[in-house]
Order: sequence, then structure tokens, then C-alpha cells
Amino acid sequence: MFTGEYHHSIDAKGRLIVPSKFREQLGNEFVVTKGLDGCLFVYSNEEWQRIENSFKEKPLTSADARKFMRFFFAGAAGCELDKQGRILLPANLREYAGIDKDVVSAGVLSRVEIWSEERWQSANTYDDMDEFAERMAELGLGF
Repeated sequence: MFTGEYHHSIDAKGRLIVPSKFREQLGNEFVVTKGLDGCLFVYSNEEWQRIENSFKEKPLTSADARKFMRFFFAGAAGCELDKQGRILLPANLREYAGIDKDVVSAGVLSRVEIWSEERWQSANTYDDMDEFAERMAELGLGF
């Protein structure tokens, strides 16, 4: 399970340090793809395989399923850690996520999310968490 929030900078070549806590769980090779909310999703190879298998069962007659599969799978890239614990984020993924310098890596249960610092700050305001928690309880999610 991935948890925690880490702030880093991406270098001029597009390399990003993967926090050591995440490296332990991801291994040396993993998948980065376009995520929702304008960030990138990072999955271990094992979790990626599980996701692939679940999508293989979806009917191709659904236009929504086809569109989401194109978005999610065409944007995916295998990444490998270098000796310094960095990955090279492909230019198309950096562009999609608006990443040019400051980056936030956040652990979110089964995945890591990579955000531009600016998008992270604007998308993740928590002023309404009490109301939000009530809505989540209605869905059966609580603590």
C-alpha cells in the first residue's frame, strides 16, 4: 500500500527521483500512465497486470470503454530506475501532467500519483472535508 507525500524537482533531462519508500514497493521496473485529474498514475508491474486483465474482459462495443482504454493504455510507459533511483518521464506524460520543475509524488493505496506542484496545490484543497466525508459515508466508505 502506497502512502505519503514527497516533493522533488524534475531535472532538465526529465528525470525524477522516486522516493525510496515507493521504490521498495514498485521494484526496479514499473508503469507510468496518464491519470485522472491531470496527474500521472504509477503502478507496480503486478498491479498493472491486474488492471490489464480486468480491461480485457470489457466489451469493445462500449464507446466509453474504448475511449478510456485508449487514454489509459496508449499513454502508458514502462519505466526503469537508474542507479540514483530516478526515472525518465517521457515528454508526452510530462506535457499531459503539466510537469516542468516542481513535482509532488503521492501514495494513494494501490498506486502512486505524480503531480506538478501547481496542480497538486490547486486540486487538493481540503476545506470541505467534513461534507465530503459525509458523502463518502453514504457510499459505505468510512473509518
